[in-house]
Amino acid sequence: MNQEASELYNCNSTLKHMISKIRRDTSSFERYQHNRDLVALVNMFSDSDRDLPLGWDTKLDRNGKRFFVDHVMRRTTFMDPRLPRAPASGPFSPLLPQRRRPLVVEQIDMKYLCFGIGPTPAPTPPPRPPLSAGDAHARTMHEIPVAYNDKVVAFLRQPNIMSILRERCGGSGSALRDKVNAVRVEGVPALNRYQNDVQLTCMLSLFEQEIMSYVPAEGRAAPSPAASPAAARSTRAPAPQRRDFEAKLRAFYRKLESKGYGQGPGKLKLHIRREHLLEDAFRRIMSCGKKELQKGKLCVLWDGEEGLDYGGPSREFFFLLSRELFNPYYGLFEYSANDTYTVHVSPMSAFVDNHHEWFRFSGRVLGLALVHGYLLEAWFTRALYRALLRLSPALEDVDALDAQFAASLRWLQSARCVSSLELTFAVSERLADGRVLERELKPGGRDVPVTERNKKEYLERVVRWRVERGVAEQTEWLVRGFHEVVDPRLVGAFDARELELVIAGAPELDVADWRAHAEYRGGYHDAHPVIVWFWQAIDRFTNEQRLRLVQFVTGTSSIPYEGFSALRGSTGPRRFCIERWGRVESLPRAHTCFNRLDLPPYPTPQLLHEKLLLAVEETNTFGIE
Repeated sequence: MNQEASELYNCNSTLKHMISKIRRDTSSFERYQHNRDLVALVNMFSDSDRDLPLGWDTKLDRNGKRFFVDHVMRRTTFMDPRLPRAPASGPFSPLLPQRRRPLVVEQIDMKYLCFGIGPTPAPTPPPRPPLSAGDAHARTMHEIPVAYNDKVVAFLRQPNIMSILRERCGGSGSALRDKVNAVRVEGVPALNRYQNDVQLTCMLSLFEQEIMSYVPAEGRAAPSPAASPAAARSTRAPAPQRRDFEAKLRAFYRKLESKGYGQGPGKLKLHIRREHLLEDAFRRIMSCGKKELQKGKLCVLWDGEEGLDYGGPSREFFFLLSRELFNPYYGLFEYSANDTYTVHVSPMSAFVDNHHEWFRFSGRVLGLALVHGYLLEAWFTRALYRALLRLSPALEDVDALDAQFAASLRWLQSARCVSSLELTFAVSERLADGRVLERELKPGGRDVPVTERNKKEYLERVVRWRVERGVAEQTEWLVRGFHEVVDPRLVGAFDARELELVIAGAPELDVADWRAHAEYRGGYHDAHPVIVWFWQAIDRFTNEQRLRLVQFVTGTSSIPYEGFSALRGSTGPRRFCIERWGRVESLPRAHTCFNRLDLPPYPTPQLLHEKLLLAVEETNTFGIE
């Protein structure tokens, strides 16, 4: 709508990054509020023909730059206070001068901050809690090799490795046996010495999956005296709800494995056409029985593509499906508020054909992603996660839907003159067809006055009504589909916030964490010029481009709660890996099942940046090597 602002926005990647950060977290506005480009963009929407609000003045600084003075709040700003805002009804009206600075951006119609952009990611979940000293010590005590060379050495040091080699490789020859013995004795230095040895390299390639999933005996959890039945009787174990989140997550997936979830022997095959993703997924998943959904080993086959599913195609399937299914523009879900990008069930979804089955399908997708350990590109309100756990909605859940209504309930919670308000256990509700209906919060509620004695009950019922208004039936079908895949008793250990982190992960990439948990192969190392240029290119990328790169290499742009150290491959944890491959004219390629980027040894940082960006933005199919 504003051509000048649109041109400034589209040619400035730094500006895009700042606006993306502000849209996710308004508190970051304080950090960027004096940025010249952001000030220029926002001021393009000011109405300079209007008078300044009451109490405001304008002056010029020593460089001749105009700034504004708020004499009421005693502050200055470069942003013109004559900005439009979008109230609940009607066109723009003047920004109230008594608003404090952070609210200026919140009151601007958010479409001004998304030129040419579709639905944006939701607000970032709360930051990860730091590891305590005890957690760090416990993690160090049971250290498992994570670097590829260390994994190879651990694998070759198995007591029965020679019989394994004879079985897989036949007569391996004395030369290869000598090299294997040298690696077993000397460790990584010997492996580095033989890194260009064709015979050893070919042998190791046959055991790629076994090497990456191998855990040495000393790294496996061994029963301790404290875990004995006698100790259990003498020491009360902490309640599951009080254990740290990572322990809950490990326990959850151990229970799933012990009950055979996703283990087979049958396969849950999903043959998907990219151009008919939603329809194909709906038809196949809804045709499955409960047992097949729970026990089947997932296998995604993209129509017309040759890739084998060792995790990568499945990850991309859930990533793309969640972006389609939970898109507010399809009518099943909607944004919870004008200034946030979490979604919840839309009351208008009642008019969607076959909406009961679509919500049941949505619940099954959530359950399948949870069982198979894949993250979804979806950010729901906390109330929906409570519904999945069969928990009653809380007052803070109303904040995401109607902050003003939630503030009124908080005032009522602390008020002492409830009787004088003449409230009853009934509320007025506007239906989808425009009619206003009085709804009783309990039988005979219109005749039951609200008093100090029953105020708590009244608030609980009002909160439930506001959260479930017009969507109770749809939510019930979604929860029913979720529990057809996951036993509700298994997810009961999580609270709503933890379940959100398990399902959606965290969208904000931590480049330092990414680099700290990357590994290199084929002669690359952290100080190699190509690797240095690679991380310089990552620093130059916008957050959106970084997410695309992660999606290109791993199949999804979502990152586990624990960070890059917890990336998963086809056989368990597998770190982000960069391997030397190809000629300088080749494009980078990715192995999404193994979280591996094949990066040619480009001669200049400019060429690396150009080729990497081209591969990330133009590639979207699988093939077989």
